[in-house]
Amino acid sequence: MAEHLVHGKIAGIIVFVAVAQFILSVTVAEDIFPGYSVSNNAISDLGVGTTAPIFNGSIIVLGLLLIIAAVLIRSMSHPFSISLILSGVGSIGVGLFPYNTGVYVHTVSAIFAFLFASAAPYFLITKLKNGISAFWGILGTLGLVSLILSSLDVNLGLGGGGMERMILYADIIWALSFSGWLFSHGSQGIQEP
Repeated sequence: MAEHLVHGKIAGIIVFVAVAQFILSVTVAEDIFPGYSVSNNAISDLGVGTTAPIFNGSIIVLGLLLIIAAVLIRSMSHPFSISLILSGVGSIGVGLFPYNTGVYVHTVSAIFAFLFASAAPYFLITKLKNGISAFWGILGTLGLVSLILSSLDVNLGLGGGGMERMILYADIIWALSFSGWLFSHGSQGIQEP
């Protein structure tokens, strides 16, 4: 049991660092990208031009750290860990294949990153059966609905970039909350049977 607690705490730190460095890097890249509009520009626009090293490096680090954290807490829920791993793989793909290098691979990678990050909280709701896991599920639902609307080019007046951020922000909020919960509780007591 002590091993699960330690792994959970380490994974909590890793998820926090992964998400925090990514959101800070995105914010810096948005500030220095000439004429960048949060409403009109896609997040992936930051992956080309002068901000490419910041954005692409950061999203690759995000993906790698999510995979490491998922492996550490795999005993919590195998489907949850697989979802985190697939989101991490998608994130790495986004960074390795910016949209100017090939739209297909980039788009598939972005869908993996968003889809599996938004779906991951569902695998914890029945495990934890508490209010915070339900909150994560609501945020995951917001991410999934926003992904569907964005895919259909329905932006609700937010612009393409704004709708894409609805996916990202929902996923980031649940991930930061989860990282704090994980650091506090570890993965002890909720392992797979």
